[in-house]
Amino acid sequence: MRVLLVGSGGREHALATCLARSPSLSALYAAPGNPGMASLATLVPLKADDVAGLVAFAKEQNIDLIVPGPEAPLVVGLADACAEAGIPCAGPTKAAALLEGSKAFTKEVADAAAIPTAKWERFEDEAPALEFVRRRGAPIVVKADGLAAGKGVVVALSVEEAEDAIRKLGMPLVIEECLVGEEVSLFAFCSDDKAVLIGAARDHKRLGDGDTGPNTGGMGAISPPSGFDRAAQEKALDLSVRPMLAEMVRRGTPFRGVIFAGLMLTNEGPKLIEYNVRFGDPEAQALLIRLKSDLLPILAALADGNLDHAAAEFSDEASISLVLAASGYPDAPKKGGRISGIERAEAVPGVSVFHAGTKLVDGFLVADGGRVLTVCAKAATPEDARRLAYEGASAIQWDDKIFRTDIGL
Repeated sequence: MRVLLVGSGGREHALATCLARSPSLSALYAAPGNPGMASLATLVPLKADDVAGLVAFAKEQNIDLIVPGPEAPLVVGLADACAEAGIPCAGPTKAAALLEGSKAFTKEVADAAAIPTAKWERFEDEAPALEFVRRRGAPIVVKADGLAAGKGVVVALSVEEAEDAIRKLGMPLVIEECLVGEEVSLFAFCSDDKAVLIGAARDHKRLGDGDTGPNTGGMGAISPPSGFDRAAQEKALDLSVRPMLAEMVRRGTPFRGVIFAGLMLTNEGPKLIEYNVRFGDPEAQALLIRLKSDLLPILAALADGNLDHAAAEFSDEASISLVLAASGYPDAPKKGGRISGIERAEAVPGVSVFHAGTKLVDGFLVADGGRVLTVCAKAATPEDARRLAYEGASAIQWDDKIFRTDIGL
């Protein structure tokens, strides 16, 4: 098969690693890709949301399957354009991708499908939103009602913090009650009203140790998460994913692709936080280094709407992904710092390093984003995986490197 992988982050590097080892693969392209993916795929200088350019390239190269990594191209209609061109795409239509494109839409679907979730309100004007949080008090959650690269959510611990979030995020907004518990990320292959479990991970969104500081796109993840075994994951699919799929079919906008349900494990049971319409980042990196199955035929079957052979086998090992970010992230990350030591990091047993915000300048690898690299490790125990990941991280050098020291604790 000739495959076009869309995206340039750590998630896409991890997907490329899995796809590249498939016996079914004859050619792999990545648009736009990153320097770490250059040994696995032919890099194509097209932006991930350049739908017309991606489809035209796929036609020229006789691509058999498009694998979208990030959400942006799906929300603007990549799968729809692929369908019109007769090119299989392992992702949802624009109408179905609204599950990630609009927090309010997700809440409406959850309420219609009787899926447990936080109580919520949507606001299009600042004044009523400010009045609402002053009346309701804190803690309270403020969400941008649209794509925000994982940074459009503020868990406000005070009314003043909620007011600041309302002014910063802008309109429209969803404001909801703050759920209490352990957060997990649940993944499944989906087609129409069917879902096949992939697995689960636990992400750490806050920038600083002890879950302090601003929300980010994710600073690290562990897989599988403690206290959430396969039986619990299947129950959560029945509660939070399969009813949503049935509701989407009822609406005439069936979902086909990878669903990522963010859940809070409360004292009352799992409650939905949000849906994402693709693999998470950095959860995908932690999940995919444990994958034993050939991913390519699974994604090809998914694109055809056939989940009969979509079961994926994972190793019993524990894994961890650790994000190395640039100083100033998430607001103003420093770019241009030279990076060295990746080869030393990957010499540590069980360690893989995935590129995200990197580029080559005059033959040197430099930082070119907020989340720059993801160091991943797998081992027999969570403690060993954590030790190996941090050993790998310590081998990588650049002046502006920052990371959390408590991922996996």
